[in-house]
Amino acid sequence: MKLNILGCYSATPRTFTNPTSQVLEIRNHLFLIDCGEGTQVQLRKNRIKFSRIKHIFISHLHGDHYFGLVGLISTFRLLTREADLHIYGPKGLKEVITLQMKLSDSWTNYQLIFHELTSKASELIFEDDKVEVYTIPLQHRVYTNGFLFKEKEGERKLDMNAVLNEDIDQAYYRKLKQGFDVENNKGKLVKNDAVTLPPPKPKSYAFCSDTAYDEAKIPLIKDVDVLYHESTFLEKNANLCEKTKHSSAIQAATIAKKANAGKLILGHYSTRYDDISLFKTEAETVFNNVELADDGKIFEL
Repeated sequence: MKLNILGCYSATPRTFTNPTSQVLEIRNHLFLIDCGEGTQVQLRKNRIKFSRIKHIFISHLHGDHYFGLVGLISTFRLLTREADLHIYGPKGLKEVITLQMKLSDSWTNYQLIFHELTSKASELIFEDDKVEVYTIPLQHRVYTNGFLFKEKEGERKLDMNAVLNEDIDQAYYRKLKQGFDVENNKGKLVKNDAVTLPPPKPKSYAFCSDTAYDEAKIPLIKDVDVLYHESTFLEKNANLCEKTKHSSAIQAATIAKKANAGKLILGHYSTRYDDISLFKTEAETVFNNVELADDGKIFEL
């Protein structure tokens, strides 16, 4: 997995920071997560191919998380996109986007498929043979979801020395990778675990967008490999968390610790702070493995 941070600051965009948007590369998918203003410019800056984005996940309908969406959809149209585009987000998103397209007479020449979310419980919203995506209900001022991306277990790996020693025909390699026992060239049945190795452990990534501190989501993200969690405030302004339904760096770290996350990535910093390194310093008083998101930063997960 690879995570490309396009923007990770809260509220208004600035000349040197951008609102929330990121691209997760997982099992040959490029998933766009949130689409704040300026996202398509950030995609170009980071040399991410527009054509590879087929699924977009929008956490909630606050502008700094989706105001870039209609512009991106329009650009796809101008680039004569043909592939379907799936958009997952709160009910109302389809109405907002289609009204803009209607009034500007800018209907797409590709299929735009909205998957509107209303459930307050976690649900599976995307699945193929490699990846599953679940919602993570969050506590914010409007209906909000985070997203949990989980790799499915891959194929077994061939132990080539053992395979050759057992004199197995190459025609059976595919079945071995799929976990089957096979016969060798002498008619002997060879057990799969004798000539293959377990696949790499599937990885998982949780994106927790704007949210107040809420332990209800901990069972949903238990043992996640990487957790991105908003951390709008430092402790000196922690009194604003409840009022705004946001989290502090220490609160994000507490969630990571209780969920037994492998790594915590902080983001969604209030632009009132000049030094984001303070977020890491505060979070590390609770949780050890902390990284700071920043615009253009890439994490190899």
